[in-house]
Amino acid sequence: MRDIGARRGGGGPRRLGVLGAAAFCVLAAACAGQGRPHHGAVPQMSGSAFGAEVSESMRRMHRDMAAAPVTGDPDRDFAAMMIPHHLGAVDMARAVLLHGRDPVLRRLAQEIVVIQRQEIDVMRRHLGTAPTPTPAPATPAPATTTPSGTATPSATATPSGTGTGRARGPGPGGAATGPTVAVSGRDRVYTADQTSNTVSVIDPSTNRLLGVIRLGDPVPASLNPLYKGQLLVHGLGFSRDLRTLAVVSIASNSVTLIDTATNRVKGVVYIGRSPHEAFFTPDGKQVWATVRGQDYVSVIDPVGMREIRRVRTANGPGMVLFHPGGRYAYVPSSFTPEVDVVDTRTYRVVARLPQASPFSPNLSVSRDGREVWFTLKDSGTTQVMSGTPPFRVLTTLDTGPITNHVTLVDNVNGAFAYVTVGEENVVKVYRRDGANPRPVATIPTGDLPHGVWGSGDGTRVYVGLENQDAVLAIDALANRVIATIPVGQQPQALVYVPRAVPSGPGTSGLVPLGVAGRNGHIALIAPGGDRRKGHATVSVNSLGPLDLLEMAVSGLRPGETYTLWLTDTRNAPYGSREALADFTANIAGAQVVQAIGLLREPLTPANADRDRRRFLVVTKRGATEPVLLQRTP
Repeated sequence: MRDIGARRGGGGPRRLGVLGAAAFCVLAAACAGQGRPHHGAVPQMSGSAFGAEVSESMRRMHRDMAAAPVTGDPDRDFAAMMIPHHLGAVDMARAVLLHGRDPVLRRLAQEIVVIQRQEIDVMRRHLGTAPTPTPAPATPAPATTTPSGTATPSATATPSGTGTGRARGPGPGGAATGPTVAVSGRDRVYTADQTSNTVSVIDPSTNRLLGVIRLGDPVPASLNPLYKGQLLVHGLGFSRDLRTLAVVSIASNSVTLIDTATNRVKGVVYIGRSPHEAFFTPDGKQVWATVRGQDYVSVIDPVGMREIRRVRTANGPGMVLFHPGGRYAYVPSSFTPEVDVVDTRTYRVVARLPQASPFSPNLSVSRDGREVWFTLKDSGTTQVMSGTPPFRVLTTLDTGPITNHVTLVDNVNGAFAYVTVGEENVVKVYRRDGANPRPVATIPTGDLPHGVWGSGDGTRVYVGLENQDAVLAIDALANRVIATIPVGQQPQALVYVPRAVPSGPGTSGLVPLGVAGRNGHIALIAPGGDRRKGHATVSVNSLGPLDLLEMAVSGLRPGETYTLWLTDTRNAPYGSREALADFTANIAGAQVVQAIGLLREPLTPANADRDRRRFLVVTKRGATEPVLLQRTP
């Protein structure tokens, strides 16, 4: 066939592929019962929400089928074009489930979703194993060992687990998870670095830090009354078109909008006291930011750069995400044991569900909108609720003290939830099955795992390590760590944005870590080394002339008050002691404690400064007997 193509002017396989694509479109149209090729004009549906969703899914299907690579291999070309065709059918079926009422058609739609997703998985597996003309991946670099003892390839290695999903618009769930698309150098992983007031930017195709976006200065410069930068950079969200990042800074009460292609700040909107997280509505027209220091969600116009209304919720709203269809917003609370469901058309709370405890910092919504998972940091639990009426809590999981964030991932192995658990320094993986999720893996991470997000195709999961100033890349098909990447200080929220950079290197506006790269990490253990009696991880980050110490402690007596001391020696009677902080253990016997001072060099000195070394000790308040002692090498 190549010789024949050459005699006709070259490009034989390409011409065959185009003709094959046209013939396939006719076949696909017949399969759909439309009686015309898929490459024809998309019919305009009525102005209803259902009509808009179906029209969009058809446009996406036509576009992705036309964009499918053609190779002349009938098997590969069939699978490449049939995948977006099936995805279009799944989208239409989900729209019927959301808006339709006929029980027979709803049952048929459910079967379409299940069966066609199974067929999509078969075709994706074929594309992942069939011969391909693209070059083979680079040979992985030699393995190294992470602080947790897990053997991992070097960050320069090309990780396994890259997906084969075809690119398409976000579709159902896309407002929170991104499009179903294979990992590439156009994707970006972002972390909100609370202490260095930066946003770290990672290329997941190489698992390398490209640099940071500096939004503010570290302490003490940021405490100046004339300071204009952002302070306590903490939350992250992104737009449906993947072109805008929303960054929440707690202490400066702001949402900063950043262009993902250029890393340029587009504008800053100042809102109420202590906002926590923000996300774009599925239509991209609004940004909803939870104002955790008060009792409402701030609704922002991202074009006009201003707050346009407030949605009243339970006191202390922690995070907001949306149903894929855009009808509902889910808002758990950080101060009240209540998660609210808001109708986005009326801006009114339509359901109030009980939380197992008051402090929920994070949630995740499944791509089909049927499940909402939210974490409870104070009680160490994770709850699962239904994402559609009648809203109800389906189950409560005991995930462990300092349960931080959760992300829901779909891949060829099934549907999963990844939960970061700070007390155990692990990510716990659950197979999702409605009211009966079951644990399938526990992945050691490093110090205080916090933010977590999956790639568009579900083959990777990225985890921010708050007390290790690093991000882990996890192969979600094998549930193993494949890279450890240094980032800014104390990463909090983390998001994965597929196709964030449409062209070019996407590195303009980025700067090196600088002072954010100077840090120290230590651990505290109970006398005798019994982990059940308490343990802690500590990061000490340079702020320039000062340092910030953060300790994540667990295994203590709930409700008991303790003191963190800086001492001359770790042996009784500990010499001179300086109290750094008093704190009270929460209901799970855990807490996160902070202190500021000249701490990094005395606690983690260079060899020449060993004689100046100081140590950390924890006692019950008013007592001298140690509960925790700094572990020494």
